[in-house]
Amino acid sequence: MSGAASLIGAVVLVVSLGVAAQLVADWLQIPSVAFLLIAGVLVGPQALDLVDPAIFGQAGLQAIVGLSVGIIVFEGAFHLTVERVREASREALGLVTVGAFVSLVGTAVAVKVVFGTTWPVAVLVGSLLIATGPTVITPIMQVVPVRDRVAAALETEGIINDVTAAILAVATFEFVIASQSSPLVVVEAFVARLAVGHIVGIAVGGGITLLLQRWHLSADNALQNARVVVLTAALLAYALGSMWLSEAGIAAAAVAGIVLGNADIPHEEEIADFKGGITLFVLSFVFIVLAAQLSLGDLRALGFGGLVVVIAVVALVRPLGVFLSTLGGRLTVRERMFVGAMGPRGIVPASVATLFAIELRPENPDAAAVLVGTVFLVIFATVMFQGGLARHFAQALDILPMQTLIVGGGRVGRELAVRYESRGEEVVLIDSDEDTVERTRAEGHRVVHGDATNASVLEEAGAGRASVVVAATADDDVNLLVAQLAMTRFGVDTVVARANQPDNVEAFADLNVETISASFAVADAIDDAVERPSLAHWLSDSGRTGDVLEVELRNDSLTDRPIEEVAETLPDGCLVAMVSRDGTDRVPDSDFRLASGDHLTLVCETNEAMQDARRLCQGD
Repeated sequence: MSGAASLIGAVVLVVSLGVAAQLVADWLQIPSVAFLLIAGVLVGPQALDLVDPAIFGQAGLQAIVGLSVGIIVFEGAFHLTVERVREASREALGLVTVGAFVSLVGTAVAVKVVFGTTWPVAVLVGSLLIATGPTVITPIMQVVPVRDRVAAALETEGIINDVTAAILAVATFEFVIASQSSPLVVVEAFVARLAVGHIVGIAVGGGITLLLQRWHLSADNALQNARVVVLTAALLAYALGSMWLSEAGIAAAAVAGIVLGNADIPHEEEIADFKGGITLFVLSFVFIVLAAQLSLGDLRALGFGGLVVVIAVVALVRPLGVFLSTLGGRLTVRERMFVGAMGPRGIVPASVATLFAIELRPENPDAAAVLVGTVFLVIFATVMFQGGLARHFAQALDILPMQTLIVGGGRVGRELAVRYESRGEEVVLIDSDEDTVERTRAEGHRVVHGDATNASVLEEAGAGRASVVVAATADDDVNLLVAQLAMTRFGVDTVVARANQPDNVEAFADLNVETISASFAVADAIDDAVERPSLAHWLSDSGRTGDVLEVELRNDSLTDRPIEEVAETLPDGCLVAMVSRDGTDRVPDSDFRLASGDHLTLVCETNEAMQDARRLCQGD
């Protein structure tokens, strides 16, 4: 077979395996990287010998891997919006500073102690393993619907630490291969590449933003052109940065992605979808090729020490770094435990370690074996176990929140979202109008753009894990169909629908849907203002800090106890106003004894007291 035919056959096989791995991963809801690594090892020279990375040539492989990493990093950074970072800004800052430092030092010490390498080689391994990366974190977050603040912290860490790890590793590598260099060369090289990356990234991102904004006014094929231009921007930023200073291209691609992702460019959602598809393709190809190059001898050479290092990195270094970097933040103890258990490594350490090993092996084969063996062993272990068991971890820690789904991003829907979010609840809105979606997002809400009468849109928004669905559009037909889908297709416990026309209330009642008639609601509000003015004013005051809460009693320590005793355990500023049992509502006296399953109506002065009371009553 000719060289060209062999190359074509290898490319087609790799692409086919990549697609198959993605399909299997989607089916099992496990990050595809695990299957890509396995596929690469199986078809590589160490197993079936169907794909030999040497066919691409060393320079060709470096170019392919470099440009691919540039696209992948750009794609992750494109989604790193200011609003996303604000979800967990304090935690994210801690993870990319304190957490990264602990990871670097802890991993380097483990490698030095276990394998007895030189400190520069140990630091090189530690530098690479700082990176978690969006290629492995994002797929996990797609199948493990944790709170936004948890996902935002992990995703921000992955994107920024990818860049940090790549640049720091390159700087450290220069020190490793230069026998008489000062350690200051590491700092100088790191700062120089970071500076070049920022300059090139801002220039490319800003220039492409202006081009898209102006071109949009006259181009007939604006969407198609915008997609191609943004993809070119990723490659251009990486190429210019790398040409200026080796490996500065990764930082340049990341900065350009952040600039474009936070800019007001046309067709942003369509561009993101298009780039996501390209990234999946590139990721599949590169991971399989890199895994095919992996030498099983390097892994065997690590022996029992390799297992010790993996355990140290996963079970000691990562949890310690997360614990120290999230002190005083908004994450709960269980959420911090989950973040500590999620540190899968991805494409950046795999690609950079492979390329470094090629250069190191002729002069220092032992260092090359430790480098590539340790990095890939950690990648295998973290992707397979942390990625595969992520949902089980989250379920065991009970950090998967039920959410409220609001259909309709108008004034009613947005006001409801503000109220629910002020109580600490997870809220997602759905609307089919693009302008409404943009306005709602600008106010800081999570929104899915689409027709909520389509079951796939409801599923995308998370109807399968919603505890409440509110159909609040101005169209009764839409509200009726959404309510029906929520109850019959997704089995949502509480479905509330807005009836704009009084004549339609009966149709909603036939579905056993909690119905709010717009005209009746106005009449009730007027009646409250006349008969209960103080309460009406308090409930309608958007600036109030407390609220009325109804919660099911599931805490056994509070059952079979009189209200007088229970009141003493409630947070300050909370009062039990009513107890509902077996369909009967009553105002309890001090001797009334509570039972499991009672629904308590609490009046709370502050949102914090309300959240504490909810957790107490539910046994959390």
